[in-house]
Amino acid sequence: MKKILLVASALLFAGPALAQHVHQKGPNGGRLEDVAGVHLEMVAKGKTITFNVFDEANKPVSAAGFSGSALLISGSDRETLPLVAEGNALKADAKTDVAPGSAVSVTLKSAAGQSGQAKFKN
Repeated sequence: MKKILLVASALLFAGPALAQHVHQKGPNGGRLEDVAGVHLEMVAKGKTITFNVFDEANKPVSAAGFSGSALLISGSDRETLPLVAEGNALKADAKTDVAPGSAVSVTLKSAAGQSGQAKFKN
């Protein structure tokens, strides 16, 4: 009986901690991820993958000085794409349309020198 109460109380207190990891939708409909001190929102349309850059308050941030790459995985196909800064976004163009269900892993270095990685699904 004590074991059941212990497990139940552990799950009760773990609930709020797990809820903090739920991914939010960004202003353009993509999922937001924390990377290198900023929020990134991935939006794929046709062959173009766009990573919109936002601060902690979800306000657009200039992507000037940011660099990185994205690894697009669709089935057994893999393609590494360099990211190009454009306004408050980093963009990359794939050889073919980005298929639904494709995985995208992004490596980012911010203008402030912070770096990080995130994974997205299209």
